[in-house]
Amino acid sequence: MADGSGEPVLISLTAPARRSLAAGLVRAVGSGDRNLVARTVDVDVPDAEIADFLAEVAHADTGFIARTANGDRALAIVAATVAALCGEDIRAALRTPDIAFLTALKPPAIEAFRTVLLAIETEEPDEVIRSLSPLAGTDSPR
Repeated sequence: MADGSGEPVLISLTAPARRSLAAGLVRAVGSGDRNLVARTVDVDVPDAEIADFLAEVAHADTGFIARTANGDRALAIVAATVAALCGEDIRAALRTPDIAFLTALKPPAIEAFRTVLLAIETEEPDEVIRSLSPLAGTDSPR
């Protein structure tokens, strides 16, 4: 690349930082950005209701905030959101999250996921973070 003087200009090319599936996803109830307009959904409702919601929100222009105090349910909503985006079986992902599949997601899929599931709000952040830890690899989910 030249700068107009005929001399080459060195530029640094680095790969963008890989965003984690779980890093920064969990937050205490009420601690989020008050200017963020997003639907907050209680994900402790029956699987059929969540599956219907995720089928809709996966094709919407806005994301959502999940709310649960249950770590297993938090993991399930991550898996089900990814399943909805990938056209996979949402109900199966809610019942049995596929950790190997989730940890193998490529950066564009992770970015798509993070634009849909904006946060998991909880009154039990330690429990939820502990449940999401298999998704974090070497990253901390916070």
